[in-house]
Amino acid sequence: MHLPAAFSPTRLRTSSRVPLVQVVKTSVATVAAWFVAMLVLPSELPIFAAIAALLVVQPSVNQSFGKAVERSVGVIAGVVIASLIGLLFSGQTWVILLAIVVSIFFGWVFRLGPGSANQIPISAMLVLAIGAATPGYALDRIIETLIGAALGVIVNILIVPPVALGPAERDVNLLAGELSNTLERLATALTSPQTQQQLDSLMIQARLLRPMRESAAASVKQGEESLTLNPRRSAHRTRLEAVTHLLDRFTPVVNRVIGMTRAFHDHYDSSLIDEPALQSIATELRRAAHDLLLLVSPIPEETEADAPAPDTHVPALTAPLRITRPHPEHWLLIGSLMEDLRRIREEIVGD
Repeated sequence: MHLPAAFSPTRLRTSSRVPLVQVVKTSVATVAAWFVAMLVLPSELPIFAAIAALLVVQPSVNQSFGKAVERSVGVIAGVVIASLIGLLFSGQTWVILLAIVVSIFFGWVFRLGPGSANQIPISAMLVLAIGAATPGYALDRIIETLIGAALGVIVNILIVPPVALGPAERDVNLLAGELSNTLERLATALTSPQTQQQLDSLMIQARLLRPMRESAAASVKQGEESLTLNPRRSAHRTRLEAVTHLLDRFTPVVNRVIGMTRAFHDHYDSSLIDEPALQSIATELRRAAHDLLLLVSPIPEETEADAPAPDTHVPALTAPLRITRPHPEHWLLIGSLMEDLRRIREEIVGD
């Protein structure tokens, strides 16, 4: 029997595993929360503490802190709502449903995040269903949750606080490599006849720079978040500043390169091959492609085939070009290429 695609077992799995260190930290935090809560509140099994610790250990310290606050707020709000409704409608069989509905609307009214909004009705339901006949049950569950949340944060800080700068550096390097490749392709196109299919392909490849830039920006943002509240921040601040600075420099270059490609695509005609200025512009584009790669750390081995390696560590850019008057039909394109090339050069040399 064939299962529908919606029920495919592959939907239960991810393409990559959670880092082993995070699994270990989650286990340590859960076990620690269980035993600490048992010492503080020996009368009940510390389910709330274990759940809180389990959920609070996140890929970054900042996310762990946010999850701890989110979880604590949800439990406290749910316990308070359940206690108030229990006092008003004591003994009624439908009070649990009422508490759930009120909790859902409470999260909606205050625009709470999914974590807190879902936790409120769960806590309210558990308090009314399990602890209605147990004095002090609601207060104990709040204390228990705070213990689990606090231990989740503490464990995430003490055991190898996560630093996610590797993906940021990798994605910025990949962006630099693709920028270099795009400049090389444009330089080749300027000096050889082009078909419409080749022009379209050139434009499509240039447009792919934008999603690459967005991916790099997302990785840099995750790197910044991983260092927020992280005791290892000072040791990695220089790396973060370097990769952020490079992304800031590459962002306008992405726009310039796409603009140059679009101008060439839209204004191309077969007589452009006779313009002597394009040969000089193509040479400068290749030099710019070379020097872009000098700005980044070495490309990882698995991506070396995708990006040309610079031949030397000496910058290849020269002084600004002097262009003789082009054909009247081509001056707009050549002027546009020269202006964008000038601005790309300024980003590369840091002016």
